[in-house]
Amino acid sequence: MSERKVLTKYYPPDFDPALLGRSRGPKQVGPKVQTVRLMAPFSMRCTACGEYMYRGRKFNARKETPQEERYLGIQLYRFYIRTDPKNQNYIMEKGAKRNTEPWRRGMGEELDESDDARLDRIERDMADADGLEERNAMAELEAKTADAKREMAVADALDEIRSRNARLERAQRGGVEIDVVAKVLPGDEERRRQEEEDAEAARRAFAFARGQSALEEVMEEEEGEGDVAGSSAPAVAPTIADVKPAAAPAPSTDMPPPSFKRVVKKKKDHAALLGIKKKQPLV
Repeated sequence: MSERKVLTKYYPPDFDPALLGRSRGPKQVGPKVQTVRLMAPFSMRCTACGEYMYRGRKFNARKETPQEERYLGIQLYRFYIRTDPKNQNYIMEKGAKRNTEPWRRGMGEELDESDDARLDRIERDMADADGLEERNAMAELEAKTADAKREMAVADALDEIRSRNARLERAQRGGVEIDVVAKVLPGDEERRRQEEEDAEAARRAFAFARGQSALEEVMEEEEGEGDVAGSSAPAVAPTIADVKPAAAPAPSTDMPPPSFKRVVKKKKDHAALLGIKKKQPLV
């Protein structure tokens, strides 16, 4: 093995420096070619040897950039597996055949359509979708209105059933025949309910009036007791003839009115129980 850094180099006898040409050649004409390392973007079968290649297999390919091939302003690249931005996929040009082409499923007459025809078809589809959404909105509104009416009818029927059950229960408690109660008309039921409400209001009014009268009597009794205690006139002892036995009061079924008089209890003299005598004041 020769030394890397040498002082002199060997030149053969037949060496002619004039025969050495330029290392750079003329500029390449045509599409730019570049060798790149790629992975198969789809599964394919080689047309020369019949070998099946899976998706993701690595291989060397020539990358060309044809300037005249564009799709909607997007540059196309050729690896001998040409890019296809229209279908967002790849197109096999030569040397192999794809196993499947997913964009061809259900698109028999749409494969040969032009860009203008495709745009027109997309606009028609969008218009149909907008019309369908509008129709769906109207149908949904009508369905909601029908549901609201149905719910109101069901609520009214439930209220009627509940009122009827309550009426039958009250009739059973009062000993009234159910058949007779069932024949009561709605107008009679409403009138009876109003009469019951009027009777309840009258009962409350009379109870309030009785409470007010009892309060006034208690206040008058307290004022009378204060006048008797403050007067200094001698009391006249009643004679035997004047004293008459009072008639026995009739038993009352009503409850006695409430008394609002304050009763003051007399304090017990615990000092007297212990034998302690209070000192008499000197003055």
